[in-house]
Amino acid sequence: MALTVKGNPLPNLPWEEKPAGSSELLWRYSANPIVGWNPTPSTARIYNSAVVPFGSGFAGVFRADHKHGKALLHVGFSQDALRWTIDDAVIRWVDEAGKPYDPNYAYDPRVVKIDDTYYIIWCTDFGGAALGLGMTKDFKTFVRLENPVTPFNRNGVLFPRKVGGKYLLLTRPSDSGHTPFGDIFLSESPDLTYWGRHRRVMTRGGSGWWQATKIGAGPIPIETSEGWLLFYHGVSGTCNGFVYSIGAALLDLENPSKVLYRSRDYLLTPEVSYETTGFVPNVCFPCAVLCDAPSRRFALYYGAADTYSAVAFGKVDEVVSWLKANSEVSPVDAVEWRG
Repeated sequence: MALTVKGNPLPNLPWEEKPAGSSELLWRYSANPIVGWNPTPSTARIYNSAVVPFGSGFAGVFRADHKHGKALLHVGFSQDALRWTIDDAVIRWVDEAGKPYDPNYAYDPRVVKIDDTYYIIWCTDFGGAALGLGMTKDFKTFVRLENPVTPFNRNGVLFPRKVGGKYLLLTRPSDSGHTPFGDIFLSESPDLTYWGRHRRVMTRGGSGWWQATKIGAGPIPIETSEGWLLFYHGVSGTCNGFVYSIGAALLDLENPSKVLYRSRDYLLTPEVSYETTGFVPNVCFPCAVLCDAPSRRFALYYGAADTYSAVAFGKVDEVVSWLKANSEVSPVDAVEWRG
């Protein structure tokens, strides 16, 4: 049976055909980067951001590093998901009682629509780097919910539907710096408030040095007939600093703590100038994916060199076929690991 993707048609998916003669599974948009230096009056760089279909076009929650040095979140809109109008004003948050509840800093958001609500999860200040959680229905009013985890944690990614009646959240626990730890975990919740039944999903390392230092979940997983397709970043520590590359894994549909297939090799690594040169060189950091379910085509959004926003294109069935032929899964990742 041919692989299918569960989701909605997206006829206005941004798309560019694979270059003639290319064997790449992810090919870069020829007009990258789509957001460059000093994109709004108060911001220096916008990258590591999340976009979703909204109305007749698209909406996004963008990480913006301000000229005072702090990262905060901004909202933006687009008709084609390539040319964006991003508000110069930061997103203002209220709590569930309607009182102001703005984060001290905020970065690396992911956005997912569940039922009629868009949920945003990002890295926030909670006595150290942790995860903030909020929601919106119209990208005008933003309501913060309870923080789902304690410090230190990053790379929070919600699944697009409940599994077994529970919301699922991928995270990457860490220390107060940028390592150690570095594995991806899964938590579940009946109500988006109380989280537990934690499981380790994927360990750093594996067979490839490109993911030896740490890994972290990227965009919202794509549901396919054969499992959840998860793009993730892997980090290697070189004599010239960290290098962030993009890989993929296929997780079990009913128990996503089990890894069915996992990249032995990376799919995309810093090679072109806007990925290798910038505020933080040698970074490709995936945060969002748009997918047209009938055609199985997708556009993957990633941050480049902690400076630019970029897009790559691909086809789900091609990536899954490649995964099956180029997978190495450690025994501890292939089972439901409770410690």
